[in-house]
Amino acid sequence: MDNLTYLSNADSAYVDGLYQSYKQDPQSVDFGWQKFFEGFDFGQNAGGTTSSVGEATPEHVLKEINVLNMINGYRDRGHLFTHTNPVRERRKYYPGKELETFGLAEADMSTVFNAGVEVGLGPATLKDIRQLVEDTYCRSIGAEFKYIRNPEKIKWLQDRMEADRNMPKFSLDTKKRILNKLNHAVVFENFLGTKFLGQKRFSLEGAESLIPALDSVIEKGSEIGIQEFVIGMAHRGRLNVLTNIMGKSYKSIFSEFEGKTYADDPEVNFGGDVKYHLGFSSEVKTNDGKSVHLSLAPNPSHLETVDPIVEGMVRSKIDFKYDGDSSKIAPIIIHGDAAIAGQGVVYEVTQMSKLDGYKTGGTVHIVINNQIGFTTNYKDARSGTYCTDVAKITSSPVFHVNGDDAEAVVYAINLAVEYRQKYKTDVFIDLLCYRRFGHNEADEPKFTQPLLYKIIEKHPNPKEVYAKKLISEGSIDEAYSKNIEKEFKAELQTKLEEAKTIEVLTEDLPMFKGAWEGLRPAKKGEVSTTTDKTKVAKDLFLKLAKEITTLPSDKKILP
Repeated sequence: MDNLTYLSNADSAYVDGLYQSYKQDPQSVDFGWQKFFEGFDFGQNAGGTTSSVGEATPEHVLKEINVLNMINGYRDRGHLFTHTNPVRERRKYYPGKELETFGLAEADMSTVFNAGVEVGLGPATLKDIRQLVEDTYCRSIGAEFKYIRNPEKIKWLQDRMEADRNMPKFSLDTKKRILNKLNHAVVFENFLGTKFLGQKRFSLEGAESLIPALDSVIEKGSEIGIQEFVIGMAHRGRLNVLTNIMGKSYKSIFSEFEGKTYADDPEVNFGGDVKYHLGFSSEVKTNDGKSVHLSLAPNPSHLETVDPIVEGMVRSKIDFKYDGDSSKIAPIIIHGDAAIAGQGVVYEVTQMSKLDGYKTGGTVHIVINNQIGFTTNYKDARSGTYCTDVAKITSSPVFHVNGDDAEAVVYAINLAVEYRQKYKTDVFIDLLCYRRFGHNEADEPKFTQPLLYKIIEKHPNPKEVYAKKLISEGSIDEAYSKNIEKEFKAELQTKLEEAKTIEVLTEDLPMFKGAWEGLRPAKKGEVSTTTDKTKVAKDLFLKLAKEITTLPSDKKILP
């Protein structure tokens, strides 16, 4: 039976019939009605009366149903009415979330409803019930999950989100860590833009909250058993991820901008790719001292092509390194909003995510949602409501998050990685943000998006937004925010001066280490076009060919 049947139009006699059945056997009615009648009994017993539903005021009973309808309406469609867009007004959707939509009115706000049991409040006023679902589903996080076909997963998400109202309560140390990561992300991009004016870097500006998000998913993941992450992404923001997450030195990045090469032997320096396509691997230490291995797969300008490569890397490690245990390693794929909606390889990889031969225990997908693809407005780029609608084909939850609310971003990605670990399935984070400049730093976006970029030009960066929030709540003072910015700028300047003195680069972490120890690229002349060591004699070749095509005489083979 559909678990929303209790929301259908009903008269008091029908409800009373269900109640009588419930009293005889609670399991004989749907789960939603069970919860409703539990609250009804609680309220009746608290008031010292034991009347049947039919003897209660029919209008109030039906309004109880309407309140349950409202609760589930917020759970199902609340994501359409969130404050998740930092630079634009949300599109309007109808019906809305007004009380009248659910058959309620302002006059009901002070009325106590037993339906509050459904959200963990017990009997509560409509005002309190509505405030809880409004806080949970219509603030900085919009959750899409009601299409999931497993009731346990739905309940787990509802309980987790409604208990905290999707409003994180972080310690002061965690808040300062988030601010420092934002500071690193913002100042690094500004420094590159100032010192290497006009050079392409595919800036992360506008989406800098990706950095505290990745930092947090590594910290949270290590707490719940993940020992390794394999990351795939396109070029936007890669330099920021390489330095502020992967640990590649600032000096190396600056040296690449200066045009320095990694070796004076052209045969060794074979990479030949631009700095924002390169991969990296490293070991990082978490706050509690655990070591986590990170791999960032190299990726040319083909955006989502890296997706199956990342999944294949993870699956091979699950099979051969972790004895089939997918809880010890997790893939993270960072998408662009236009690419995830437009490239067929995304659909193909998602469809394979639950197949025995390919599954990797769930992927954490993060979409850097700039709300624009190259020069195309999102309204002209896809038919679906969201760029993440591909998630629905595998019933994967989606969290749409305001990129200017750093705490909400960290909270959502922590919830996402917990869900991945528990249910071994994909989960999507839609990071609503913006692209401060054009497709690259040489493009002028005002030519094609003049109204949007007039807003973006005046919009504060995520670090400024978060620092202002922390100052207003008394967590830090203005001097703290200015000081960490000043100190980091000085550190970057020192690394730049060091980079200018280097003639030939040495890699921070050489490619052929660890499992690759002892290997190196072949040089010209070392690989011959022909060799005698691998050829097979003609007689042996024919003998083998005959044996593998001859059926055994002692077996009866069906024609």
